Amino acid sequence: MAVQSGADALGLVFFEKSPRCVTIEQAATIISGLPPFVQVVGLFVNAPLEYVNATAERCRLDLIQLHGEESPSYCDAVTRRVMKAFRVRGAESLAALTDYRVAGYLLDAYSPNSYGGTGERFDWDLASAAKGHGPIILAGGLTPGNVALAVSSVAPYAVDVSSGVEAAPGRKDPVKVRAFVRNAKTR
Repeated sequence: MAVQSGADALGLVFFEKSPRCVTIEQAATIISGLPPFVQVVGLFVNAPLEYVNATAERCRLDLIQLHGEESPSYCDAVTRRVMKAFRVRGAESLAALTDYRVAGYLLDAYSPNSYGGTGERFDWDLASAAKGHGPIILAGGLTPGNVALAVSSVAPYAVDVSSGVEAAPGRKDPVKVRAFVRNAKTR
C-alpha cells in the first residue's frame, strides 16, 4: 500500500519491543513481492551485529537503519549501507555526527521512553544545520498535515514517517499514507 501510494522506500522494523516489529520470514515475504526500484530499509536497535548482517542477507535489505547506541565501528562492520539515527534534544545531540561515516543521518525527536515512533517533533532548524554532515533524513512528529512545511523548511534528503500515518500503533492508515506521500512530494 505504501509503495502504491508512491513511497520510494519501505521500512521494516526488526525491534521486538516495537508494535511494528516483523519477523524475518514476514519481511522476506513482503520484500519478494515488491516492484523494482523500491529501497527496503531494515530498522534495528542495539541488535547483535551478526543478527543485523544475517537478516540483511536473508531478506535482501538495501539499507540498515540503526536507531540505538551503535558505535561508529559497529556501523562500519555492517555489510549494507547504514543510516544512523540520532535522537535530537538540542544542538549537542548532533555533535557525534562527525564520528560516523554512514550513507545518511536520520534525525528523530528524543524521547526517554522510546527509540522512535513517538510522534514527537524536534526543532527543525537543527536538522537544517546538520545538512553539512551529509544526507539528512527528517523524522519525528511528521504527519500529512505538516510534511510539506517540513520539506520546504528543511529541504532534507528524505523524510521518514511511522506513527504519523497510523490508525493505531503498528496499523497504517491508507488515507494518511497517501496524503503523506503526496504532500511530501509537493513542491
